[in-house]
Amino acid sequence: MTARIQPLTPDELTTQQSALYDAITGGPRAHGPQHFALTSKDGSLRGPFDAMLRSPAVGTAQQELGAAIRYRTGFADRARELAILLVAARWDSAFERESHEAIARALRFRDDELAAIRALDVSVFEGAERAVGRATLALLNGDLSDEDWDAASAVLGVDGVFELTALVGYYATLALQLRVFRVG
Repeated sequence: MTARIQPLTPDELTTQQSALYDAITGGPRAHGPQHFALTSKDGSLRGPFDAMLRSPAVGTAQQELGAAIRYRTGFADRARELAILLVAARWDSAFERESHEAIARALRFRDDELAAIRALDVSVFEGAERAVGRATLALLNGDLSDEDWDAASAVLGVDGVFELTALVGYYATLALQLRVFRVG
């Protein structure tokens, strides 16, 4: 699969693109443990972040939503990564899988759990994680049945279900963009 766009290096960026680049490389993704590289050796952004530079207004809103989902929701870290990895598995998104499996491993996901996620199977999880997994799978199919709603809202609350729908939509959007732009 050949990339459809060449990554932009820092010296090629417009003022608006530079502001977005700085928000990504200087924001919460760049602080703390680094489980995957945000930039390549030439300074260009990796994964979906380079594509965001192509429309700084939309890219800024998108990266801000992603940062809110990753760092400011009520999800436990493992539950959040489980949901992200299920989206990556459903849409066969190699970059999302690679980067978020690295995070998941740091959160002590076991190999059998990661294999189950790749197979869209949440039966190895229990409690709140299983509820998040089941709700994520239902959302990936387009909706929550009344039974799924009852189970998800009992564990996550209405606010948590809202955050989960935003997470699934955001990471599905990234998977689509990565696929369309042929980002490995």
